[in-house]
Amino acid sequence: MTTAKRATVYFEEDLHKALRLKAAETDQSISELVNAAVRSTLAEDAEDLAAFRERAKEPTLSFESLVRDLKRRGKL
Repeated sequence: MTTAKRATVYFEEDLHKALRLKAAETDQSISELVNAAVRSTLAEDAEDLAAFRERAKEPTLSFESLVRDLKRRGKL
């Protein structure tokens, strides 16, 4: 079991109400719901960063070049 750390978080009234209701309906604590949401967000960020690293060596194309190419090909 991991050691939990305490933090104070201020929620907007409507968000807090929704969290309380969801916690009751899912038999989870608000802390469990918040931890899961933060984990999910951090995992998405990690995926985004990995995608950026994978594409870092791809050639770049300026907006002007893209527009010029689209016009040349009759797309604009």
